[in-house]
This record gives sequence, C-alpha cells and structure tokens, in this order.
Amino acid sequence: MQPRNSEERAGMKRPYNVGLMTSLILVFALGLLGCEQEGPAERAGQSIDRTAEKAGDKMEEAKEAASEKAEEAGAYIDDAAITAKIKADFLADPSLEVFQISVTTTDGVVTLSGEVDSQASIDRSQAIASGVENVKSVRNALMVKAAE
Repeated sequence: MQPRNSEERAGMKRPYNVGLMTSLILVFALGLLGCEQEGPAERAGQSIDRTAEKAGDKMEEAKEAASEKAEEAGAYIDDAAITAKIKADFLADPSLEVFQISVTTTDGVVTLSGEVDSQASIDRSQAIASGVENVKSVRNALMVKAAE
C-alpha cells in the first residue's frame, strides 16, 4: 500500500521522524552522562597530578634545606679562614707569643683567650684580629700573666 498524496506521505513520516528524534536525544543524553562520569583514565590522571604536585613540594623543601646547609658550611669555612688568617698574622708578629693565645671564630665573631706577658700583647692581638677581613667583632678574654 503506497500513499496516494503528499498528506498521506507526511502522515507516514511523522512516527518515523519522532522515533528518530527520540533516539538521537537519548543517545546524546547518554553520551553527556558518560562524559560527566570519571573513568579510570581520568582518576589515574588526577592521581598522577597529585603525586607530581607532592613530589614538587618535596623537591622544593629539599632545595631549601640544601641551601641552608650550604650557607652553614660556607659560614664554617669563612670562620675557619678568619681563624687561620689571625693565627698567621700572630705568627708574623715578633712581639706576640702566638702559642699563648687561643683564637676561635663563630659567625665572624672572634674570641681571643689565654695568658700573655703584657697589656701591650693584649692590645696588639686585638688590633691584629680586628683588622682581618670579615671579622664582625672581637671578644678579647686575654689576661696578663701574674708575675712569678
């Protein structure tokens, strides 16, 4: 049975068009719903992102700790160099009994201690230590030996 006119043909197409449209809408809706749900790949990607972020944070912490240790090591080396320079200058000065004077340096602060023969030796030691590069201050704990 074939349709005779355009009205009959239009009437036959309507159920077909409605069914097709309903099917398309249903497929589209299900597709959107599937896109909204996270699959294993999305969850794995998020896990990788979180892990990478944590690793970056740990690397930053390690970098900061290494910088602090390098600064401490540098300060220690600077202090050792200051002490060595002062002792060398004491050795070069014939008026000082270098083995009677102890020199320690911490964070650029020099401490002189021990017993020397005279106030002049105390003053000379102070002047030499103060004149060394990178010395922030000098704590002079030197004492004149008591007469025997």
